[in-house]
Amino acid sequence: MPDLSVDINGLRLRNPVITASGTCGYGLELEDFNDLSGLGGISVKGISLRPHDGNPPPRITETPAGMLNAIGLQNIGTEAFAREKLPRLRDAGATVIVNVWGNETKDFVAAVERLEREEGIAAFELNISCPNISREWIEFGVNPELTYSLVKAVRQATGRHLMVKLSPNASDITATGKAAEEAGADSLSAINTILGLEIDLKTRRPVLFKKTGGLSGPAIRPVALRCVWQLYEAVNIPIVGIGGIMGLDDALKFFYAGASAIQLGTATFVDPTAPTRLVRELERWCADEGVSTIPEIVGVAHRSE
Repeated sequence: MPDLSVDINGLRLRNPVITASGTCGYGLELEDFNDLSGLGGISVKGISLRPHDGNPPPRITETPAGMLNAIGLQNIGTEAFAREKLPRLRDAGATVIVNVWGNETKDFVAAVERLEREEGIAAFELNISCPNISREWIEFGVNPELTYSLVKAVRQATGRHLMVKLSPNASDITATGKAAEEAGADSLSAINTILGLEIDLKTRRPVLFKKTGGLSGPAIRPVALRCVWQLYEAVNIPIVGIGGIMGLDDALKFFYAGASAIQLGTATFVDPTAPTRLVRELERWCADEGVSTIPEIVGVAHRSE
């Protein structure tokens, strides 16, 4: 049988299939449909130092090729997460990646410092790119200088694997990617959602309370794939691909473009067993194609004939 395990710059995963932050709560919501210990990792919804209510409803709507959300990073905060969710994830054998966010650099650092006291966290994923918070906060993900200073500060607060989630709204995603790498990031995840809007024909008003939201699903896959391609040629640290991955074919394209692992998000709204299904499909494909390990296919689209 093929070996699906991957080593992402020291972050060792059973396989390259991770759930995407914000799409399955704290991961426990998928426990009835998946063996969490059998997945590569669980990236939990964004955690802030203190509880956060998020945006008022309506804050999610389906689109022809995906969905728009403006949840606004609602979460229970670091204390409740450490007390109520993390022990259950540990008991389930999950590889936990904690997505962290804050309004200012000090908030990111404080959240990571609090969670540093806990066991069972394999990595932190810095969410510098959510489009559903204030415009001031968005600047983290589109400004290479701010990206560098933020990642540098958090790097000093933790020795665990540090993944940085990049924004497709940056004018040059390779610039923010390189800034994160130079500041000490161990890996990059790309991409977060793309800012979009939907109109209700009956009310003639935006569907979402906040008006705009983050577009995810198949509609953004070509954009995400392009970003992974560009980052692979620009940085020397691993990339985790995110965006519109619904099944095996989509995942393979991300591996070929340069992703060392992938995150599955909107697919779980269609089929909550999608992460486990993808692991099995990937295992069968590797066996049929004579592929022994995932690194064999990472970046093959860049190789000259």
